[in-house]
Amino acid sequence: MKSNPATRLQSTLKTGEHRGVNPSITDSATYQFDDGPSMTACFEGKAKEAYLYNRHWNPTIHHLSTALSAMENTESAWITGSGMAAITNTILQLCSAGDHLISSLTSYGGTYAFLKNLLPRFGIETTFVNITNHESVIKAIRPNTKLIYTESVTNPLLQVSDIYTLSHIAHDHHLKLVVDNTFTPMIITPTDLGADITVYSMTKFINGKNDAVAGAICGSEDFINDLINVTSGVSMLLGPVLDPIRASMIHKNLFTLHIRMRQHSRNGLFIAQKLEDKGMKVIYPGLSSHPQHQLMTRIFNETYGYGGMLAVDLKTSEKASDFMVAMQKRHVGYIAVSLGYYKTLFSNSGTSTSSEIPREKQLKMGLSKGLVRFSIGLDENIEQTWALINESLNEVL
Repeated sequence: MKSNPATRLQSTLKTGEHRGVNPSITDSATYQFDDGPSMTACFEGKAKEAYLYNRHWNPTIHHLSTALSAMENTESAWITGSGMAAITNTILQLCSAGDHLISSLTSYGGTYAFLKNLLPRFGIETTFVNITNHESVIKAIRPNTKLIYTESVTNPLLQVSDIYTLSHIAHDHHLKLVVDNTFTPMIITPTDLGADITVYSMTKFINGKNDAVAGAICGSEDFINDLINVTSGVSMLLGPVLDPIRASMIHKNLFTLHIRMRQHSRNGLFIAQKLEDKGMKVIYPGLSSHPQHQLMTRIFNETYGYGGMLAVDLKTSEKASDFMVAMQKRHVGYIAVSLGYYKTLFSNSGTSTSSEIPREKQLKMGLSKGLVRFSIGLDENIEQTWALINESLNEVL
């Protein structure tokens, strides 16, 4: 039986100073030691729960890390200033010059740009594959391969990664499996399926308000300790620290995530079914027409549904733009990047969040010029929202 991430999360609740029901915010960049040897022990990583400097640990960030590691069922976690910082720090900690990694071709545009354009400057090479084709993953493995990287549900084509099978491939070849779970917090727990490290953009569903940029890395205690080692840890030395006030905000929002994910999923499934009934080409893991629907049904936490992300193909970028403008005029939501907001957001992926990927690669991954990616909001009256979407479609089709 799958353990419930919300239940694990609830077990981490702590009160603050003066009996405050929220943990206190520690607004200090540096911390006092009783003597020289105790400071030295902290620098050497021998002092447990000792605070040195915000770039290493902060009590407020520690509260959030503890909550996230409980939710993700990992030994530890660390917080970064953005989702990209979580991705880049993890990969740079695992890979050095001369190393190689394998990644899903269908990934967030910023991730693709980092892997394709920046890592080669440091002598690290990436092979991009169709992550649902496990033979292609195996064939891409080299003697110098260090890791396999994928997203639980890929951006923007919503392919579902078979994390269980990928973990076996990775571990059979002594590789690490790194999974970006940004689209599906609580819905999928990658660690339970064999992933070694889970990364997040907490800007999205986890925070839920689009008022903070943050990321997270969840993994073993050894990996997190290596990551923040004062002499060799990538996160300690590159310094992508999150401000404790933002960390406190996200920490409080985390405890409503289970409620929000259920509503996002309920609304997402409703809109996806209506679009499919209308004859539109829809991509949504909760539809039986989705190629990995059965896989998603096996690995997801049924309590939280299939998620709030869907995509619909309008064939051309012009029709996609007209459709989005029509929806925005009717107050369905906003033409905007990002996702996981309480209001619906939509974008034409090929010209926005996947624009870093060259057009020939977009074609290879099956990204239509007219694909509109939806992050469905928390609308109470989803039937009314559908009526406005339907009006918008009728206007442009």
